[in-house]
Amino acid sequence: MAQAVDRSKNLPSDPRNRETVRPAGRDPQDGNLETPINSSPLVKWFINNLPAYRPGLNPSRRGLEVGMAHGYLLFGPFAKLGPLRDAPNANLAGLLASIGLVVILTACLSLYSNSNPDKALASVTVPNPPVDAFNSKESWNNFASAFLIGGIGGAVVAYFLTGNLGLIQGLVG
Repeated sequence: MAQAVDRSKNLPSDPRNRETVRPAGRDPQDGNLETPINSSPLVKWFINNLPAYRPGLNPSRRGLEVGMAHGYLLFGPFAKLGPLRDAPNANLAGLLASIGLVVILTACLSLYSNSNPDKALASVTVPNPPVDAFNSKESWNNFASAFLIGGIGGAVVAYFLTGNLGLIQGLVG
């Protein structure tokens, strides 16, 4: 005969935590906790509007948006904090380094797509992951190729904006 399991022992030991941190769906065996952060409406809205979870986007559009953001944001640390930051061609070095990292990340995405990943699972923050997002090897490969194009494009845009900052400031100010 099976013994009864006291499920209250799976909760955090501090009694105050029982008011704020609880198992998702009230099932402690689920392995997912609801906290004030991951279950708040603002965080759910933000996460569900990211390109990976926004409904109605094809994998290429998702990859393009994610790649543009990564390429644009990777340029700054390489150009301004890299070993060539004081060289006259620091921006070019930052551009080439960010493109190199985007190529490496694309190779990693391609390797992952060939490993036959499982479908996305529902969680507290994303209860209904899009079914058309990453459901096949082909959609992952489309995401990866668009990520490469978007990443290189984002890095090039950041390079040109940084190189022409004086001109842009003259137009605005």
